Amino acid sequence: MLTNQASHHVDLLEWMMGDVETVFAKATTALVDIEAEDTAVVVLKFASGALGVIEATTAVRPKDLEGSISVLGEKGTVEIGGFAVNQMKHWNFVEPEEGDAEVLERYSVNPPNVYGYGHQAYYDHVIDSIANDRKQLVDGLEGRRSLELINAIYESVETGREVALRFQPQHCRLGRT
Repeated sequence: MLTNQASHHVDLLEWMMGDVETVFAKATTALVDIEAEDTAVVVLKFASGALGVIEATTAVRPKDLEGSISVLGEKGTVEIGGFAVNQMKHWNFVEPEEGDAEVLERYSVNPPNVYGYGHQAYYDHVIDSIANDRKQLVDGLEGRRSLELINAIYESVETGREVALRFQPQHCRLGRT
């Protein structure tokens, strides 16, 4: 579930908040008889000193809930939600700036499906990068960061211990042959 359904949220959280130093995670298969987890909770410590929490599940019934990312800070709060992380729900700061009033409306879109509008724009960018020999917005090393984070989460689930990033997997299921 973390690798499939929650991977984009994990990636987005790390992109927004920066490098993760450590993770401590618990996961379970609560609802369906499958070989993967369907529910996980993760505590993250970021290099900045900030703490984060990931709560992810595919065990919501009878209807799935949206995914969201909330950033709570001493000078403001931001919540991005919607079924494709497509809706700015809260944008509140102690010291407002010009343009803040537009943010909630401008950055809330209703995509046609859970994949949103980002896939086509990204494909167009990849083709343009190849055809015109331009630098990519996201390269393989950036993609590897979230995969390493998810591996560390699974390592913590398997060992019951806090895991430091960047680490070498020893017990996690992901990638095991």
